[in-house]
Amino acid sequence: MKITRVEIFDIECPKRPVWNPVFVRIHTDEGISGVGEAGLAYDLGHSAAAHMIKEIAEAMLIGFNPVNTELLWSRMLRESFWGLGGGPIIYAAMSAIDTALWDIKAKALNVPLYQLLGGKTNEKLRTYASQLQFDWDSEVTRLNDPIDYGRAAEKAVAQGYDAVKVDPIVYDKTGAGHFDRTKLFSQPEMRLFRARLQAIRDAVGEDVDIIFECHSLLGVSTAIQLGEMVEDIGCLFYEEPVNYLNSKLHDKVAKRVNVPIAGGERLYNRWGVRPYLEDQSLDVLQPDIGLCGGFTEAKKVCDYADIYDVRIQAHVCGGPVATAASLHLETAIPNFLIHEHHTYAIKDWNRELCIQDPQPVNGFFEVSEAPGIGIDLNDKIVYRSPHMEVK
Repeated sequence: MKITRVEIFDIECPKRPVWNPVFVRIHTDEGISGVGEAGLAYDLGHSAAAHMIKEIAEAMLIGFNPVNTELLWSRMLRESFWGLGGGPIIYAAMSAIDTALWDIKAKALNVPLYQLLGGKTNEKLRTYASQLQFDWDSEVTRLNDPIDYGRAAEKAVAQGYDAVKVDPIVYDKTGAGHFDRTKLFSQPEMRLFRARLQAIRDAVGEDVDIIFECHSLLGVSTAIQLGEMVEDIGCLFYEEPVNYLNSKLHDKVAKRVNVPIAGGERLYNRWGVRPYLEDQSLDVLQPDIGLCGGFTEAKKVCDYADIYDVRIQAHVCGGPVATAASLHLETAIPNFLIHEHHTYAIKDWNRELCIQDPQPVNGFFEVSEAPGIGIDLNDKIVYRSPHMEVK
């Protein structure tokens, strides 16, 4: 089997201009195609990832046997030059391509992809409603008032979720985004953040888990400053309290806050996660299949984490392909903790991108039993966006 053609889609969503999932569809001479997604659907970098996929396709893919995923991964790492230096653009492209190749391989064998990762370890995947600061509804709304945080949580729980995630610090008292949270917080700010969290706890009760999301906005001092609040509310874990530019930052927070620490969406492979596992500063690792190297690398990262009793919650903030891919990984691994379902994943402008629409039922996901990943692009929608072809 040989690769004959590669399509790259840099999606534009008219209803959500800042949302740009990047898909790749790889075709073979046996009529089997596979899809993958780069993990840069939000903020900056999507167009760079799309063009990086194109360059790799031109250099390495046409005529290649897609079954040889390990060989191609090594080539992309070493022959791209930039792969050995790291960064989200090269690894997003590698990840999308690798995912599509695994999709092809599983389809050729007529099995769901998780079977190639060791079979099914987890029958049902507990799922949480992610990013309540945007509400949990058909529209994206920046929430400010603590009352609205509680109402958003109630909507999620009414749909069967028993865990929710919120970033209560990104918006100030006016509702404006504030992306530098490295200075010590004032008492009014602390009261606002606590009120938002407390409103969620009051709305959902003691039996629903709350995950405190920080998006790496904090400095070490402010992360520690919020630590008591995170403990008092009884959060399941404390996500991305600090950035990854200095691995010692997480270590310092972990030693001062008595709540499990989570992170990893901006760590791209085994080498990236190594210092966090060795100093045991992360309790929950959150690799993104669309950024950490696709299935070839993600499975290795999860196995590596298992040595240190670190649990896995794949980071998922992308199109339906990202959701479908993460379910196959999480179904197979023994150290799975919980699945992330982003509020964007329930929006019509995201759900329409693929023919299948993976959604949880009563707060639990089950992986597709169709051959491959079990997801197909909706050509009526994706061809409206900028796309490229290599053959």
